[in-house]
Amino acid sequence: MSQDIPVPDRLTTDVAVIGSGGAGLMCVLHALESDPSLDVTIISKGAVGRSGCTRMVQGGYNAVLDPGDSIDAHFSDTLAGGKYLNDQLLAWTLVNDAPRIIQELETRVGCFFDRRADGRIHQKAFAGQTFDRTVHRGDLTGIEIMGRLRDQMFRLGPRELEDYRALDIIHDEHSRLAGVTALHMRTGKPIVVRARVVVVATGGSATMYRVAAPAREKTGDGVAMCWRAGLAMRDMEMLQFHPTGLLAGEARMTGAVLEEGLRGAGAILRNAEGERYMERYDPERLERSTRDVVARSGYLEISAGRGTPEGGVLIDISHLGKEEVERRFPGMVARTRQIGQDLATGPVTVSPTAHFHMGGVVIDEDCRTSLDGLLVAGEDAGGVHGANRLGGNGVAESTVYGARAGDTAAALAPTLSHAEPDPAQVEESLGRAFAPLFRSEGASPFEVTGRLKELMWTDVGVVRDGAGLARAAKELDLLAEEVGTLAAAGPPAVNFAWQESMDLANQITVARAMAHAAAWRTESRGAHARSDHAGMSGSLDYIVQWADTGDGLHCDIRSEIRPVEFTHAPPPDGFLGGENG
Repeated sequence: MSQDIPVPDRLTTDVAVIGSGGAGLMCVLHALESDPSLDVTIISKGAVGRSGCTRMVQGGYNAVLDPGDSIDAHFSDTLAGGKYLNDQLLAWTLVNDAPRIIQELETRVGCFFDRRADGRIHQKAFAGQTFDRTVHRGDLTGIEIMGRLRDQMFRLGPRELEDYRALDIIHDEHSRLAGVTALHMRTGKPIVVRARVVVVATGGSATMYRVAAPAREKTGDGVAMCWRAGLAMRDMEMLQFHPTGLLAGEARMTGAVLEEGLRGAGAILRNAEGERYMERYDPERLERSTRDVVARSGYLEISAGRGTPEGGVLIDISHLGKEEVERRFPGMVARTRQIGQDLATGPVTVSPTAHFHMGGVVIDEDCRTSLDGLLVAGEDAGGVHGANRLGGNGVAESTVYGARAGDTAAALAPTLSHAEPDPAQVEESLGRAFAPLFRSEGASPFEVTGRLKELMWTDVGVVRDGAGLARAAKELDLLAEEVGTLAAAGPPAVNFAWQESMDLANQITVARAMAHAAAWRTESRGAHARSDHAGMSGSLDYIVQWADTGDGLHCDIRSEIRPVEFTHAPPPDGFLGGENG
């Protein structure tokens, strides 16, 4: 270990869970309820249960509860929304488990969801679905779920490493999983966590875009760690843009989502000329079309010069009446008033906002990966949603697969022994993390992050083309080289520039894979729209990628095309080769 890098603390645990959102805490809940004797450690970049994106969920949770609905209908909607690129086994598992998990959240976790007059759970309309199946608590559903899951952590008592960022998955000298390196962000003290099982549940990487919805700490850490560990990824080109993100100038509120329930309740989208522009793009479903279609439509209106002076379009639900809007959407009304607008009384300026990454680590239905003992759950995993995620399926995925990861971890941990972390890997991991701290001169991580956000928004954004993707790939390679010059000299404690440099390295790692896959996919499908290849091709294949050489950031990217397996349902007649709408 370099004399400049502190000797890391050491901790041994049975199960290390990286992330404390819906997937992470559901994993802990299931692991400890399955086997209370397990030693479980949460590694959380922010406050446990009070950071990340599940807490930010406004809209709700899709589950089949009504006798008039069916599992087959939810499954069909999920495949149609994902343009049949989904891993059908993962999607089938999602829709089958969701009703049971909703019952568990109510009866075991203690969540209170809105009710109908007859006492049954109320389910509201969400875009892209053929039945009103979205369970919710007003428009603050995520706060309800995460608040109750946080309460369960006090009951169960896992070890909590709060304000710790995970750095790397570590093997032993025989390539077995040994644990993870991490860093206490408030002190700069490193730690090596030995674990029989590691669960990655950190969330996605949409913050690499100029206008983005997720929590600030969501910077692709989990996917980047798995990429450096040699795991395969799929669907990395599929980044969803939510159609209605707030525009608030330089304020951090810019990009924050006005949720799907608005459009389900009858909100109208208009351009600056007053036209209801969805009549031009999806005259049958209008504003209740899927997110990819509505986001792309808004982007095209803005690009055509029909946007507002702020560079957005307008969403209006004030025709329901001020009191009704305030009653049904109190969180969003308060949010718009914070930026000087008012959802309850008039139109609000919105823009497409980078929201959710459908791509991620290749897993099976029990969250297992190709590395024994390493599990991945939630947005870090790929395949569930295919080319586009339905609103309401995100928090369902987090809790369904978080629960499955916990069950798998509890069954797996007793069968595995603790491995000893390879000292060379630990040294390499900490050396990479600490390098910016020891540079007194070099590039500013904040300035480079700004350039990354602009590049991704312009060239790997809502609508792409071959020239822009080639330009992005070249620029991302240059940014990857620039990571080696980042300077964040100063004390390690609460050093924001240092933390930004590590965030940036992970974001560029993910962005390179994303741009590479987007260039390979010479068609438009779901969230991946190309102006030079407008329609869907006549075949259904997904792209698998992995790092061939190097440290993950400076590496050759290997890719492989694999056909989608129609294990449960083939696409309808006439689907292949059709329009991406």
